[in-house]
Amino acid sequence: MQLLQLLWTESPLGASEIAERVQSEKGWSITTVKTLLSRLVAKGAVTAQPYGRRYLYQPAIERDAVAADQARGLIDRLFGGRVSPLVAQLAEKNHLSDDDLAELEAIVRSLKK
Repeated sequence: MQLLQLLWTESPLGASEIAERVQSEKGWSITTVKTLLSRLVAKGAVTAQPYGRRYLYQPAIERDAVAADQARGLIDRLFGGRVSPLVAQLAEKNHLSDDDLAELEAIVRSLKK
């Protein structure tokens, strides 16, 4: 996810550029970054385009698709596939603003149509 987050904000990037950006935060070596990139390419999450003697990487999947997939997994694992307990949990712990509540109400109204 760390590499995808970077590539969603900046791409295309070479492996060395990616390693430079994540090295200070994660401490990953160029070898680790290349291994992770090759796994992401194999999974179809990232593309690698030849550029001279190196490859440039960019995301092959949209952030929204990954977010939806991750949210669905969380809901399935923690709440038995039900969305309402997740929303209730978030509402209780995060003190929703009036804007948040209005947005949720609008979403529920649009889903009822």
